[in-house]
Amino acid sequence: MELTSIFEVVRIKQEIKESTVPFALYTIRSPEDAQTLAMAHIADEDREVFLVMMLNTKNQVVGLHRAHVGSLNASIVHPREVMKCAILNNAASIIVGHQHPSGDPTPSREDIEVTRRLVEAGKIIGIEVLDHVIVTHTGKHVSLKEKGYL
Repeated sequence: MELTSIFEVVRIKQEIKESTVPFALYTIRSPEDAQTLAMAHIADEDREVFLVMMLNTKNQVVGLHRAHVGSLNASIVHPREVMKCAILNNAASIIVGHQHPSGDPTPSREDIEVTRRLVEAGKIIGIEVLDHVIVTHTGKHVSLKEKGYL
């Protein structure tokens, strides 16, 4: 019986892109701050985009990540995709957000459910989910924390 070497190659790559809207050392102090940042990056998209805002212990934004681009009215997001970027950026906490191309920021049942799943996943791995904001191109927005879903 001949023994052969088995090599496992794992490569994790982060891609850094410059943004026209600076966020480095942007501090989130309220849902409005999170909504402003989310609107600057995703409000004009024609499909739902799920954005993760990663924060340090002082609630300063250390990274933004588009975790998923969905369809006109849906974005299926898995906690592992959201938490992966938070772990890689050494985030203490996150705020997630997405936009509704329809212009109506009313949270759907799916929006509420994914928020609950993310909060539970965050508790397990030690990354707190502070809020989930829904923004629109019309400027309307909703904080699920303010609505009592968090």
